[in-house]
Amino acid sequence: MPAFMTSAPGKVIVYGEHAVVYGKPAMAAAISLRSYLLVTTLSKSHRTITLRFPDVDLEHTWNIDDLPWSIFSQPSKKKHYYELVDRLDPELVEAMQPQLSTLSPSGTVEDRKVHQHAASAFLYLFLSLGSQDFPGCVYTLRSTIPIGAGLGSSASICVCLSSAILLQLRILSGPYPDQPREEAELQIERINRWAFVGEMCIHGNPSGVDNTVASGGKAVFFKRGDQNRPPTVTPLRNFPELPLLLVNTRQSRSTSTEVAKVAAMKRAYPAVTEPILEAISKITESAHELISSPGFDGNDGGSVKTLGDLMKINHGLLAALGVSHPKLERIRDIVDSVGVGWTKLTGAGGGGCAITLLSSKASPSILKSLEEQLCDEGFEKYETKLGGDGVGVLWPAVLHEGSEDEGGAVIDEAQFVGADARGVERAFGVGISADEKQDGWKFWSNVGGPQVNS
Repeated sequence: MPAFMTSAPGKVIVYGEHAVVYGKPAMAAAISLRSYLLVTTLSKSHRTITLRFPDVDLEHTWNIDDLPWSIFSQPSKKKHYYELVDRLDPELVEAMQPQLSTLSPSGTVEDRKVHQHAASAFLYLFLSLGSQDFPGCVYTLRSTIPIGAGLGSSASICVCLSSAILLQLRILSGPYPDQPREEAELQIERINRWAFVGEMCIHGNPSGVDNTVASGGKAVFFKRGDQNRPPTVTPLRNFPELPLLLVNTRQSRSTSTEVAKVAAMKRAYPAVTEPILEAISKITESAHELISSPGFDGNDGGSVKTLGDLMKINHGLLAALGVSHPKLERIRDIVDSVGVGWTKLTGAGGGGCAITLLSSKASPSILKSLEEQLCDEGFEKYETKLGGDGVGVLWPAVLHEGSEDEGGAVIDEAQFVGADARGVERAFGVGISADEKQDGWKFWSNVGGPQVNS
């Protein structure tokens, strides 16, 4: 099998944070910051699998024959690729522990936690889907998504792993140009189901929203009813690709702390808090109605302004709930001062990231000046795109400068590992702008089959 790559996007919450905790709808969308996985098959004499994740200083090798196949292959434990797995098997989790206990023995407590999460997701998928006669491989991960910033980095990685292993098993079909939409959606669903299993290894009880966005791209409208059940998730196939400025405050935050703040306010001032949550719900529903309406045009300036105004109002309501932060407000002030778009916090708040939907006034010169000011004040800025492609495949791992029939350059693993995040995107990745897109990447799509870069 030739070397190949998979890729999946991160995500942002566009509307509905915190209100979603109380059964209100929310909307999340893909961003063009992505994770990439390079899979290299070893010769038959190599009976090992290696997981390399240089962005978090993780590299570990397992002997395939030493893995706990005996319990994973038991008829009562073995899962087929088409099955829905909505909980982890405690006995299988326990069986992996000897393989995880040797990870990063000299690392910090936080490093070991990150490494064990990544490795447990990888091993659970590998052992559940694979078999002992699987070939030796090296799985090399890179991510351009800030980790721990609420941008779905773990789900992006799980989608990369899920799609790669399913491709190795020859289970997935496509993507190819004339693939029927229903068939393409089935491939996305298979990838998504097993990515959710990986997310369970990392988060315990994930919502399923992040991996759904990373798998299918575009955006989703979601609503949680019973707190003990996953939310209802509806893909938004008409969500437009829009220019986005994402700014990381570099301020650590705790989702549980911010959720507790709102809960305390709701208990103390229910007559005030409940109308705010309901107003946030109306914002999300208004955006959903606009995007879902017949004849919606994401390139129309009036539509973009409406979406932006709703984002700005959403931020004000979140600030009223007490989940903003001085750094988030400073970012909003800086961006508002140059009038290039509409800004709100994304995610739990209390730090993390702010997003700005850019308007047509966002000229390159203004954005450059804005970037300099943000960097001078210690913020980290990403010019990205909202509502782009979901999981993608580069098979084989060859980049083409012209027609795919003309051959191309095989991706060099050492260069892939050695590049910085921006270098990964420019040299090997899907690309943020049209002129950066690499030929050869193909995507399953929920709308009329895959979109192929040409």
